[in-house]
Amino acid sequence: MQYIIDTATEVIQYIKGEGLEVRFSSEDSFRSDIVDLLNLYRAVDKLGVNRVGIADTVGCASPDQVAELVRTLRGVVSCDIECHFHNDTGCAIANAYAALQNGATHVDTSVLGIGERNGIPPLGGFIARMYAADKEYVKGKYDLTRLRNIENIVADSVGVAVPFNNYITGYCAFTHKAGIHAKAILNNPSTYEILRPEDFGMTRYVAIGHRLTGWNAVKNRVDQLGLPLTDSDCKRVTNKIKNLADIRPLSLDDVDKLLRKYGDAKETDEHHAILESIDTPDQITQW
Repeated sequence: MQYIIDTATEVIQYIKGEGLEVRFSSEDSFRSDIVDLLNLYRAVDKLGVNRVGIADTVGCASPDQVAELVRTLRGVVSCDIECHFHNDTGCAIANAYAALQNGATHVDTSVLGIGERNGIPPLGGFIARMYAADKEYVKGKYDLTRLRNIENIVADSVGVAVPFNNYITGYCAFTHKAGIHAKAILNNPSTYEILRPEDFGMTRYVAIGHRLTGWNAVKNRVDQLGLPLTDSDCKRVTNKIKNLADIRPLSLDDVDKLLRKYGDAKETDEHHAILESIDTPDQITQW
């Protein structure tokens, strides 16, 4: 350990002599001897480094371990503390957040979490975690609407797709499907959303062309289209959508065609016959 301290001292003094900032980090911090680790950080802190770093190089740490080590380190050094976490065991975001809660000043992230093996904390996921904790602070500090473009640029550059369930920007992030969820979302979005999609330049989507749809979601679409249908009408059409969706899901365009056709037919009192005449989704597509 003394050899490491002596070597670090030589390098740090040289860099500081050049007028540059210095960050001193260890690898595999969470599998290292804690006494050796703290002695090393205490020594480099006395040399005046700007920042020390700890790294969960193999992704083995838990949030509790992170909290304990960072809290202990905060009592040993006066400089900034940077943390680097890997996601091999799925704890990267939780570990990064635990680090900040216990005295870290910096955490490493990457767009879409891209990095060695399973990567490191994804920028979007970490922003989501911070937003949930202090929405106004995060909104005031970052232009959240740029996240989607940044992720798309990186995804295109490295030849990968943004995951369908990606934090904030994934296709399913603000999509609601089950009937009880859709009804609640339409009445009060916070019931099933901790993040407001509009804060991120995203939009909410209530899927209605499937067998789990509810009539409240269909009624909401009827209102958007400005159709003069009653609650009873919406319930009848919903039952037809459910039956057709057993064959295949209906696109939003299919649902809109069905609703408009039903509304037009109601003017001549043929709306019931219209529903009875439809046996497959393809009949709607061909209209």
